[in-house]
Amino acid sequence: MKLTQEQVEFFHREGWLFLPELFSQEEVDFLAREAVSIYDANRPEVWREKSGAPRTAFAAHLYNEAFGTLGAHPRMIDPIEQLFGEKVYMHQFKINAKAAFTGDVWQWHQDYGTWKRDDGMPEPRAMNIAIFLDEVMPINGPLMLVPQSQTAGDLKASHDLETTSYPLWTLDEETVTRLVKQGGIVAPTGKPGGMLMFHGNLVHGSSGNITPYPRKIVYLTLNAVSNYIRTPTRPDYIAHRDFTPIQTVADDALLRLARAPRQAAE
Repeated sequence: MKLTQEQVEFFHREGWLFLPELFSQEEVDFLAREAVSIYDANRPEVWREKSGAPRTAFAAHLYNEAFGTLGAHPRMIDPIEQLFGEKVYMHQFKINAKAAFTGDVWQWHQDYGTWKRDDGMPEPRAMNIAIFLDEVMPINGPLMLVPQSQTAGDLKASHDLETTSYPLWTLDEETVTRLVKQGGIVAPTGKPGGMLMFHGNLVHGSSGNITPYPRKIVYLTLNAVSNYIRTPTRPDYIAHRDFTPIQTVADDALLRLARAPRQAAE
């Protein structure tokens, strides 16, 4: 899968790109069922809100076949390699949950700020790609992005260890206000199967979810192989030490896996 020249230009200008319904309903339903089973497990990789609701599940591609297949899927790997001009490896893999009624906030931040300070990543040549497993609506805590904020570079941040159950290097209100005045705020929404990609320095955050509608999103953080982390401080299930370039699977691999139990039963 390759991005068009128009899509590449939009990404470089705005810092983000959304591709609606990139995965079929059958593929997404399969992933969503697998995500629920992971959230129900008692594993150190599954972090929870103060309420006990799941917040994020790390490294699912290493212990779940469905997400292992997703983590090597060409619909996600190819566009990032196209933009970086080199092979990528998996820096981080997580399934974020905004549980119905209790999903907490994600403060305003840049992802590269954490990758640099906590993991020793040299340059912002890593990128998050997000796959919607539920419909993301304006009301259930969508990710809010500040367009063009990636051009501001690596901004000064404070390490917030108290606001939520997940520590973040967060930005102050003055900085966010200044950047929003320049670029505004967008909140990409869409049906399950959509894919959002955004620059490592793009400022973003999300509000809590007090609706009955959950919002599960898979995040793959793909890093250019030459940009491997130098001084990791976080557990290896959060910041991976395997810098092997990802070898993609066939485009229909996830669909075949989703159908395998049904075919076996017939």
